[in-house]
Amino acid sequence: MHHDPDTMTEEDGRTAPGSLQGLRILDLSRILAGPTATQLMADLGAEVIKVEKPEVGDDTRSWGPPFLPDAEGNDSDLSAYFLCANRNKKSIAIDIGTEDGVALLRRLVAISDVVVENYKPGDLARRGIGYEDLRQIKPDIVWCSISGFGQTGPYSDRIGYDFLIQAMGGIMSITGDPDAKSGQPVKVGVGIADVMCGMYATVGVLAALRHRDRTGEGQHIDLALYDSQVAWLINAATNHLVSGRVPKRLGNAHPNIAPYQTFAASDEYLAVAVGNDQQFARFAEAIGLADIAMDARFRRNRDRLANLEDLQALIQAEISKDTALSWEQRLLSVGVPAGRVATIDTVLTDPHTLAREMVVELPGDETEAPLRLLGNPIKMSVTPVTYRSRPPHLDADREAVMRLLKPDAD
Repeated sequence: MHHDPDTMTEEDGRTAPGSLQGLRILDLSRILAGPTATQLMADLGAEVIKVEKPEVGDDTRSWGPPFLPDAEGNDSDLSAYFLCANRNKKSIAIDIGTEDGVALLRRLVAISDVVVENYKPGDLARRGIGYEDLRQIKPDIVWCSISGFGQTGPYSDRIGYDFLIQAMGGIMSITGDPDAKSGQPVKVGVGIADVMCGMYATVGVLAALRHRDRTGEGQHIDLALYDSQVAWLINAATNHLVSGRVPKRLGNAHPNIAPYQTFAASDEYLAVAVGNDQQFARFAEAIGLADIAMDARFRRNRDRLANLEDLQALIQAEISKDTALSWEQRLLSVGVPAGRVATIDTVLTDPHTLAREMVVELPGDETEAPLRLLGNPIKMSVTPVTYRSRPPHLDADREAVMRLLKPDAD
């Protein structure tokens, strides 16, 4: 069943399959965290069988508009949200509430290397298809359970959505304008808690596969959105652990570096990232304030942080006198990192985005137009990612998946 096209390596002309080719993943997950992980591994060559609920499929199929139109121009079951995390997968609809569905799922686990699921803790076990049940028929299975709050702990029975996790996990408390500017806690503009959980899931699965390949032993991975959200508080949380102080919302300012924020130019916003005192001296000169680099209030990074409001006011007064593009070019020419705050359309048409192949086109057919999706950021020299198939319609690959269960298929 593996139909991954080989890819050529420029160095030697030999064909190189995807780095995860030959790996079969049974994807019982839905929405974003699990599907992000399985799409990433699918891009890297793994075969992913996506098991969906009959009739409705993955919740995100209905999360629109926008939807991709079908041949008649009506909304299809491919919402833009679904499209973002489900390419390179085969879809089969299975009702795990029936005996037949449970039996079919068990057969698919038996021929898979990895299971990724995000059911509420205990749900699959109650149906006789949890990790402890299925390791009996596939002892080396790598089983990754993604849940809101984990398989243990006082909140393990709660349902976790990205927005709730961003709130409870601390990131919202440090995102948004400060209290002094009547700010309030704000979520990140995408489901970043889900996406980061998917990244940790991918790392966990690959680590478990490394152990399996070495020892023949499978294992269970218990991954919580909540835990991964706490983990990626990184320096904000570590600042608190070291100092005892509770981080506050700083808008676009940085708790440890200054100036490292946005300023309003005459037309749009400019991001300035001054990383050290030498850069600050060049920055000050470039904006016509060379003397502030010698000012005792601003000479060192720690001084600038202590006198941040004064510094911000001085810089803002100068930046507002010219366009963001003009400042970007002037600052870059003296080695100061700066860039305009881009809108999504600007990012997706930026020549650098296109040069880095971060927008890819999957071909259409007689019923569907070509489809543009975000590219995979992993650039590998020998086993590059491949975009083999479009995100599937619900149950589109039933026959292909059922063929895998025939005795001669493996």
